[in-house]
Amino acid sequence: MNSEDEVRKVVGGEEDETETTVEKEGPMADLLQKSGTPPVIDDVVEGPVVAVGRARVFIDLPPYGTGIIYGREYLSAREALKNVNIGDTVTAKVVGMDNAEGYVELSLREARQAVIWNEAEQALQKKTAFELTVVDANKGGLIINWNGLAGFLPASQLAPAHYPRVPDGDKEKIFAELKKMVGTKLEVMVITASPKEQKLIFSERGAGVTERAPLVEKYKVGDVLDGIVTGATEFGVFVKLEEGLEGLVHISEMDWALVENPKTRYKVSEQVKVKVIEIKDDKISLSIKALLDDPWNAAGAKYKKDQKVDAVVIKYNKHGALASIEEGVAGLVHISEFAGEEDLRAKLELGKVYPFTITFFEPKDRRMTLKPAA
Repeated sequence: MNSEDEVRKVVGGEEDETETTVEKEGPMADLLQKSGTPPVIDDVVEGPVVAVGRARVFIDLPPYGTGIIYGREYLSAREALKNVNIGDTVTAKVVGMDNAEGYVELSLREARQAVIWNEAEQALQKKTAFELTVVDANKGGLIINWNGLAGFLPASQLAPAHYPRVPDGDKEKIFAELKKMVGTKLEVMVITASPKEQKLIFSERGAGVTERAPLVEKYKVGDVLDGIVTGATEFGVFVKLEEGLEGLVHISEMDWALVENPKTRYKVSEQVKVKVIEIKDDKISLSIKALLDDPWNAAGAKYKKDQKVDAVVIKYNKHGALASIEEGVAGLVHISEFAGEEDLRAKLELGKVYPFTITFFEPKDRRMTLKPAA
């Protein structure tokens, strides 16, 4: 008798083909009610090994039947399964229901992956900090392995002390600096865990309590400070507040007007005045534009809906084009006003001034729309 025959005997009788009726009441009904919902594909289940065959292992899943690890799933987990004995408890993932032989198909490899992703999701919720080693780098950031999963740490999520300081912001030079970090350990936390997309993203910023914490405690939201620019990136500039402490001025907080490239606005070692707008974990967020007069306040007294104005086209986006009626006050010229994107770009060239009519104007919300003047 082979192992599969043994399993059939264990789970219900080799020759018994009699159909059993489960009544609404009685011991079997009680058992099914207590057992919960039957497993479905992607469920992680657990049970004892009831037989070990040639390149296959059978798992008891009462009262729903027997699970089997075989074929490709057995080969991928053969090292882990070679020492498995009858009676050992095995955790596996359901990958198929009721195959030709009536077994529930299981995967040991996918179960391990499911458990790890579950741990990653818990780490995200609990904001757990890990000390992990950088194993590789690319132009966007660092590669980190965690429990067998490859995670990504974007350069923008590095702590200011570790962000590559490249005066001209050259991407190749930044990449070279990132490569130097391979082999180093960083304190990180999970900020994205998506098993469906196989996406695991880490952040170093705010990961645990560091030596910055005592320095950060001296500051509060609303403080106006003098600082020195220590680095410029595509997403903003780092400003040194004191020895060992830097804050970030995000590109959206640099000016009321559109900022295309922070690297062209400020130079390393340049002195700037900033305002603290957020303190979270051990990170300080700063603003330069918060110290400037909001141009929308003055614009509210000068402009109104249906007024004709001259505006300069400053940027294209997926909705149309942005046109500025004065520094820091820009509105959207929607693409629906044109035959299409090509027509819009042909009729509204960047840097040129055109006549428009204001079709919507809410200075309190800093919102405005325009259309070409008739």
